[in-house]
Amino acid sequence: MPTTHAQQVRQNLFLLLLLLVSMAFFGLIKPFIFTVFWAVVLAITFRRFFRILRWRLKGRANLAALLTSLLIIALVVVPVFLILLSLVGQAQGIVEKIQSNEYNVTAIADYIEQNTPKIEQQLNNLGITTDRIRNDLSQLASTIAGGLADQAFGYTKDAVNLTIQFFFMLYMLYFFLRDGREIMVAITNAVPLGTEREHRLIARFNSVVTATLRGTVIVALIQGTIGGVTFALLGIEGALFWGVIMTLLSLLPIGGSGLIWGPTVIILMVQGSYTKGIILLLVGSLVIGLVDNFLRPMLVGRDTKLPDYLVLLSTLGGIAWFGLSGFILGPVIAALFVTCWEIAGKSYGGQAN
Repeated sequence: MPTTHAQQVRQNLFLLLLLLVSMAFFGLIKPFIFTVFWAVVLAITFRRFFRILRWRLKGRANLAALLTSLLIIALVVVPVFLILLSLVGQAQGIVEKIQSNEYNVTAIADYIEQNTPKIEQQLNNLGITTDRIRNDLSQLASTIAGGLADQAFGYTKDAVNLTIQFFFMLYMLYFFLRDGREIMVAITNAVPLGTEREHRLIARFNSVVTATLRGTVIVALIQGTIGGVTFALLGIEGALFWGVIMTLLSLLPIGGSGLIWGPTVIILMVQGSYTKGIILLLVGSLVIGLVDNFLRPMLVGRDTKLPDYLVLLSTLGGIAWFGLSGFILGPVIAALFVTCWEIAGKSYGGQAN
């Protein structure tokens, strides 16, 4: 067998072995993929603080990584855990009141039936009765509230697995903070894409992760907090529950927290609580709505370098594919997709006349 042919066979066999071993490895760590991902995300987000702390501690990376991890626990993990405990209790109470009809979720149908007979007549001509609207609203409210409550209960029931994942994330986070630079150097040395391309992809990944967390999460937290506090001041029961839901919905590029406070305004108005409805409308449109318009551009800037429609598609697709982690993974995949094609066009594409 000629030498060149033998070398080609050996190279192909090695590449096959490399592919099989890599697939086996990723299959092995599949249960912890998202745990590792969030450790990477937190390491990227807090890497500047870690570097400053390491400099302050005169190069003691182990202590700096430990203190940064403790800070993350104090700022992120503990508040989320406490909110989740309170959320479960409020979710259960809301579901029970909806199911027992203590919450009048059919107020819109009642208002149409009592005050706007012309609208009712038009709806009847279309084959839509107020009884049907009332039943659909009740079923929808029960389904949504029940689904949200089931998710919250599921997280608490799976406490053992969550605890394992949590401590494993902290363990990985410590090493990603301490050895992050060495890990990146090892990856760029191992992946045969060319150093310039690898650095460009890594930089794009870092910028999108940082921009998404810094912009999307902070804006969502502010909007959800304002909404929850407003609900509490107006005496709307389950304010924490609805505040958390508004925070989660604010992660979406469209709709956002308005999907909660908007219908609430209508219900308050229909029930005759005009003052509360007007206050909530003003806070929602003038405060919550403008937070996104003013803060998001300032916090995110042009780091993602993605058009708005692509951010929308990638965020919704990411959430549908990966769950809550998808609001970061979606834009990251979209950004890497765009970057890879930009590199391909520059390296192999032709120039348009």
